[in-house]
This record gives sequence, structure tokens and C-alpha cells, in this order.
Amino acid sequence: MASTSLAPAGAQTQTKTMKVMQVSREGGEFELVERPIPKPGAQQVLIRVEACGVCHSDMYVKEGGRLPVTYPRVPGHEVVGVIEQIGDGVTHLKPGQRVGVGWHGGHDFTCDACRRGDFINCDNKQVTGLSLDGGYGEYMIARAEAVALMPEDLNAVEAAPLLCAGVTTFNSLRNSGARAGDLVAILGIGGLGHLAVQFSRQMGFKTVAVSGGSDKKQLALDLGAHFYIDSEAQNPAEALKQMGGAKVILATAPNSKVISSVADGLASNGKMMIVGATADGLDISPIQLINGRRGLQGWASGTAKDSEDTMNFSVLSGVRPMIEVYPLSKAQEAYTRMMENKARFRVVLKMNS
Repeated sequence: MASTSLAPAGAQTQTKTMKVMQVSREGGEFELVERPIPKPGAQQVLIRVEACGVCHSDMYVKEGGRLPVTYPRVPGHEVVGVIEQIGDGVTHLKPGQRVGVGWHGGHDFTCDACRRGDFINCDNKQVTGLSLDGGYGEYMIARAEAVALMPEDLNAVEAAPLLCAGVTTFNSLRNSGARAGDLVAILGIGGLGHLAVQFSRQMGFKTVAVSGGSDKKQLALDLGAHFYIDSEAQNPAEALKQMGGAKVILATAPNSKVISSVADGLASNGKMMIVGATADGLDISPIQLINGRRGLQGWASGTAKDSEDTMNFSVLSGVRPMIEVYPLSKAQEAYTRMMENKARFRVVLKMNS
């Protein structure tokens, strides 16, 4: 006969709670609130969050207006933590594993694109911290297919930015068509660019860092750039031409005018890869592309497998983000510092600090 445990008469079962930083309305302030710790459903896992990066894309939740968001919402899509509980049907994950969750929050596998594995063109993809609650909190629920296993040699705060800034730059470079020895230019030495320079060097590309001002030269060289172009002192497109032209220009700076200014620095059959998100139009003519058979391509993040590849490559090669760490309670301060471009270079919220 199975034993049954009964609570004393009059006793109340206490629901375990967690602290999260939510946004209750479009343009609203961050609010530190307590919520019940959720239970994972089918094909889901419960993650105890250790760290979460603060990304520029979090503005789509905080400020609203561009993408559909249901409020209240917990932002955060650079999440690192430990699996606490698994839901029904989860067979490849188990409690105690260190994991990461990026922007790619999973898919509705009832759609044809998902069944074909065509996640890019899926209209039902879910986004961590946008259509799903993210990592600005002590716990979060994630779909199992969105979870990336994390190498033991990465600590939580260093790993967090690799789940968005890292996978975006690593994945775009490895899919750019460049080969070891090719000239690759990284436009912008910020949150994305400082990682891109490191990845480019470690992939064997002849790496050129392009940014405004001489003050960033030494940093770019320390990160692994072979050359530095000060776009305030010289025309970056002409400087790249003198080097023979770039096989790839990875545009990490979210500035359409700056991106347009370097297009002529592409070599024949060269490609501009754009990862710096901006809503402004580019001033690039068809003639610029036709001459030399140049191409333009945008790139966004990647799947959980891409995140795993990014973290494993980072451990192998020594690529690490430069970070500033804040406690969850100071999410507003951390977000403001990031939005005002005062952070150098990624901001991370560390839970229980």
C-alpha cells in the first residue's frame, strides 16, 4: 500500500516563487516582481537562470512599437543556467545539465516549414524574451529544441553574450564563403564587432578592423586584427581596395550610412554580411553590386545547435566577450548603459549576486 503524506490540519501549502524583471506595458519601466516558479509542460524544461545578457534587441520588448508583444513580458535571450526539471517527452536533456538558450526559442512543429527543417522561413518560430518570457529572472521555461548544451569550461557570465552576439557573428562568418587566408573586414568594434574580430582571426582570415577614431586601434589589434582602418582619417572603401578588396565585410555597426560607405571595398565576388540591425535604408546602387558581382546578405543568430557550435569553438580558440556585470535588481541601469552605448562591450545580469 502506497504511503500518503498529509499536511497538519490548518496548514497551507506554500507556492515557491521567483524574482523576475518584467515590463508591463509598451514603453514601461522594468518592474522587479515575484511570480510562482512555473512547471514545464510537454517538450519543455525549467531552467534555473545563472546569467542573462542585456542585448540591444531587448528594446523591442522594453520600448515596443515594432514587433507584436503580449505584456507583461520578461525580456532576455542570452540565457545561461541549469536544468531543474524536464517535462513530458523530453529525452535528450536531464536535470543538472548546464545549458544556454538564445534568441531562437523553438518552433511550432505543426507548420510545413518546421517539418522540413526550414526554420528560417518558419512563420511559427518562437522568440525567447519576445514571444516567450526570457532570462531576466531566476527561472524560465524553454522549449527543449531551443536548449543548447554548454561546455564546462565556460562560466555563466562569459557564456551569456555568446548566445546572441556570439552566435550571430560566428555563424555569419562561417557561412560567408570566406576561406582561411581571405581578407575579411569587421565594420564596427562594439558588442558584436569585438567578438567578430576574435572569431575572424581564429578562423584563419586576414582580419581588418574598421572603426572611427584612432583610440580603438590598439584594442582591435589586441583582439586579433591584423590591420586597423580609422574611418575618420581615411576612406575605408579605398583603404580596403588598396589591400586587394575584402572577400567579406561583416557589418556589425547598426548605421546604414557607415555600412553604405564601405561597399566599394569589396573584392570581385565579395559579399557584405549585415548583422547590425537598423531600420534605415542603404545607399548602395545596383551598379555597385553588378560591377564585380558583389553580394549583400543579412544574417540573424542561429539555432540551438549553432549556439553549441559557437560555445565549443570559443572554448577551443579562447574567444571571450568583454563584459560588465550587474545584479538582476539593477536591470534598468544595465539596460540604460547598454542603450546609451556606454557599456564596453556586453552587459550581463547575474542572478543572486
